[in-house]
Amino acid sequence: MKPKDDEKQRAIAQATFRLVAESGLAALTMSDIARAANIATATLYVYYPSKDELLVQLYEQAKTATAHRLMHAYDARAPLRARARAVWLAMLHNRLAHFAEASFQEQFAASPWFRERSQRMVASAMGAFSEALDEGRRHEVLKNVPVALLAANFIASVREAARLIRGGELPDDEASRTAAFSMCWDALKA
Repeated sequence: MKPKDDEKQRAIAQATFRLVAESGLAALTMSDIARAANIATATLYVYYPSKDELLVQLYEQAKTATAHRLMHAYDARAPLRARARAVWLAMLHNRLAHFAEASFQEQFAASPWFRERSQRMVASAMGAFSEALDEGRRHEVLKNVPVALLAANFIASVREAARLIRGGELPDDEASRTAAFSMCWDALKA
């Protein structure tokens, strides 16, 4: 059997992300993905035997790549606010630069395909940041609410700032980023 072509795999991933961002997970078909990736549907099935397997594998690959991008500049020795700001800015940059991929991840995480295996992978990939939120909560720097609620508020702030920037309602500049992060931090701090 001949090895799988990396370019085809990238084309499949990009086509899937774009289609999900445009039409959602429910409307996605293997033939649509193949057409958008400029490959035969039969070829797509060589790479991924089912839509389920394709979605799970692409989610795990995308989440791993995203976690690497987000945690690249993370310094566990920095003060909590500086760590939160670094992750917030990295999340915003990631969401703006990789919008379709971020949209895919968000929709997948809210779907029936998001199972225990994917949940464990996410917890592992972003563990350092979750621990930082918990540390902030324990040391009364952040509100004493469940870490999941702190994380949800943090992520929602990034998502909305990115939406405003993408829509042209907020300029994509340092002043906007500083103000948006400051509002997020004010919502989280004790």
